[in-house]
Amino acid sequence: MSSAPLAQLAPRTPAPLIASALFLSETIAGLDDGATFLDGLSPPEIARVRAAGRALTLAPGESVFTQGDPHEGIFLIEAGRVRVFYSGPSGRQVTLAYWTPGHFIGGPSIYGGGAHQWSGVAIEPVRVTVLSSATLRGLIRQMPGFALCLIAALEAKGRCYTAMAQMLGTRSVIERLAQLLLNLGDLYGTREGATVAINRRITHDEIAALVGSTRQWVTMMLKRFQREGIVAIDKAQIRLLRPGRLQEIVLTEG
Repeated sequence: MSSAPLAQLAPRTPAPLIASALFLSETIAGLDDGATFLDGLSPPEIARVRAAGRALTLAPGESVFTQGDPHEGIFLIEAGRVRVFYSGPSGRQVTLAYWTPGHFIGGPSIYGGGAHQWSGVAIEPVRVTVLSSATLRGLIRQMPGFALCLIAALEAKGRCYTAMAQMLGTRSVIERLAQLLLNLGDLYGTREGATVAINRRITHDEIAALVGSTRQWVTMMLKRFQREGIVAIDKAQIRLLRPGRLQEIVLTEG
């Protein structure tokens, strides 16, 4: 059962939210690498790429692609956010990333074959451009610049998953939680003196899936952080009262 929201957009906050990708990382630098991979093309070339694809609109909760299904190409995110996650044999899920407009997901599969190693689901109304394997081959042959853009985007994806693997492999779960809270503050925070108010809706389940833990553990740790005066949580938002203490946890806890 999903937990209640921890934080949501505060009505009094005038600053708009940053439409950034999000994944487990030691810093927010590089979170959106690859979002502008098509910018290496001219406007007519970008229009040509989109015209070669098929537009697809999905409602929240609908699958873009599903773990185990055959690869059929890639999906360019035009609007909305997509959660990409891996489901283990037990059914437990680990969130790999939240991808935003400009990124591609689902491959690429140039020659077809193989299966998706994880799933992608719309978490809000999403619009994507579907480029099939055959379409990708045609674009690469006709537009060498598109091939270079695709390679650059793949390099960015590699850095993303390397960052996540490093965090999961070298950081304790409490360090990962502290780092995630700091990253959320950097991405979506509004400073109120020494306090950082996170202006983004997020749940215990979402945090747990990002840091590789359980909802129960996240709930327990957040209650501990509240008792120690590190964070404050209410129905409106989550506030980082002592960001410096979170940084100490990142650097010193094992």
